[in-house]
Amino acid sequence: MKVFQRKKDISKYLQKLKSEGNSLGFVPTMGALHAGHLSLVKESLKDNDHSVVSIFVNPTQFDNPDDLKKYPRTYKEDLDALKSLDPEIIVYYPDAEDIYDGKIVSERFDFGGLEHEMEGKHRQGHFDGVGTIVKKLFEIIKPTRAYFGEKDFQQLQIIKKLVAQLQISIEIIPVSIHREKDGLAMSSRNMRLTEKYRTAAPFIYKTLLKTKEMWNKNSIEEIKTFVKKSFEEHPLLELEYFEIADEKNLKPTIEKINGNKYRGFIVVYAGDIRLIDNIAYY
Repeated sequence: MKVFQRKKDISKYLQKLKSEGNSLGFVPTMGALHAGHLSLVKESLKDNDHSVVSIFVNPTQFDNPDDLKKYPRTYKEDLDALKSLDPEIIVYYPDAEDIYDGKIVSERFDFGGLEHEMEGKHRQGHFDGVGTIVKKLFEIIKPTRAYFGEKDFQQLQIIKKLVAQLQISIEIIPVSIHREKDGLAMSSRNMRLTEKYRTAAPFIYKTLLKTKEMWNKNSIEEIKTFVKKSFEEHPLLELEYFEIADEKNLKPTIEKINGNKYRGFIVVYAGDIRLIDNIAYY
């Protein structure tokens, strides 16, 4: 396994691989890898001659400094997990100084309004941070394909918009949400849940499944009222928001339009841990 910490070194190495006609898959992560991350890597390994995984906890996408500080870092375990998939995986493990050239600030982006919905309303500057780091990583790695999970569906749509705006020749591959056996969407933050909150957290997905059952029989207002009431009555979990939005523009909707695709988006606090999930209504 080759591990690079400096962008000039990995760029030089990958440039040689691509000059030989090899396709290159890329999975950007913030580490603390779980089976959801590994499902992205497996897709990359299946589709490409070589695969790169980056491990970098990006400071510019955290609106809460405490969340950045507490974000789990499990570098040795991450390398072991990747090596068990394929010892030829290429790892990029930079520090902020190298990747940001000493200026750890976000660029400003206009994603056509996608950045102002849902997470954009609740996490100031978050998508500027996401756009900044993904743009930098794409410039360094120059992959053929890049893989992103649908759990962060808003982020996925924004990255598609970024690639289109900058006219970058990269194919963005979405990968379905990977779940625990009890339905909880896999997340690096799950490892911070105490036993009581971990036991309670699958209620989030159960609630989303119920909204899917209601989709064809109930109005959007009735579905949203059901979710709000469900969490008001839950002793441990606190609803931050639940929105039903159009998949394309991510704008919350109040009525269903035939031919449009919709998803339910939810954010819930389990103690001080913020958990996100979503479900497609088709």
